[in-house]
Amino acid sequence: MRSRTFGRTGRQVSEIGFGAWAIGASWGHVSEDDAIAALETALDAGVTFIDTADVYGDGRSEKLIARVLKARGGQRPFVATKAGRRLNPHVASAYTGEALQGFVDRSRDYLEMQTLDLVQLHCPPTDVYYHPEVFAALDAMKAAGKIADYGVSVERVEEALKAMEYPGVVSIQIIFNIFRQRPIERLFQRAIETETAIIARVPLASGLLTGKMSAATTFDASDHRQFNRHGEAFDVGETFSGVPYDVGLAAVEKIRPLVGDTTMAKFALKWILMFEAVTVAIPGAKNAEQALANADAATLPPLPDETMAALKAIYDEDIRPYVHQRW
Repeated sequence: MRSRTFGRTGRQVSEIGFGAWAIGASWGHVSEDDAIAALETALDAGVTFIDTADVYGDGRSEKLIARVLKARGGQRPFVATKAGRRLNPHVASAYTGEALQGFVDRSRDYLEMQTLDLVQLHCPPTDVYYHPEVFAALDAMKAAGKIADYGVSVERVEEALKAMEYPGVVSIQIIFNIFRQRPIERLFQRAIETETAIIARVPLASGLLTGKMSAATTFDASDHRQFNRHGEAFDVGETFSGVPYDVGLAAVEKIRPLVGDTTMAKFALKWILMFEAVTVAIPGAKNAEQALANADAATLPPLPDETMAALKAIYDEDIRPYVHQRW
């Protein structure tokens, strides 16, 4: 497993991380045993970056991570969590220093960490990025030793660019995959210039880019791919990357001949790693087999230039009209 530098923090993290949403909630039923096995397998395979959030199973994900890391002992991996989505209503005016401190303290308790490695604002309303007092509150928590660093998880490129104006923001988490290529245009160069880490989330477009789905695929009622198809619960861009399901399936068939002698999931993850600005991609895993396959993507050789060009052409022709200017 190769490592990359996590921006200005100087810390080294594995280029394939572990996205811990699925072991928390909203991806159908995942047993506790499967969740623990998935995380253990990822760590055994060299993963040193875990991304979670306080709302993933209302703390279930954080607690499972703490249990696994405590049992393993040794050098602890980099653990990033998120805060803000527990606000109800989830509005910009609710992002107060007091509220954020409460969320951070609960995560410190659940993760059993005196100082959190990284806290990310969890896709806040756009107006939050125009309130410097929010970032001042994070600075204060850093000064108090409750967090080592902070970043933001964003929906839109413009939100990322605005957030990077705050000197304390060390990382940007954003959806980036073969079906969401807009970050390449402006964000990535700016991230390189400012040494800001990029965390690529939803790297497999909610499973579309595994190539295993079809029109007949069904999803559990507790799976966001069933209940958030049209943005009923949160931003629709988080589900299938905002691409209409039938459009995504058709584009996958165009990608399939390019994959070669690996799986489409590994191929799609390797595509992300082809970009220098990306620090870590965070695929989720619901079991040990998926976790091992994700980690193995880092071993693939670089994709040829002609393959990269073909994937861009598929994006431009089939996907761009649905997502490019929206996020």
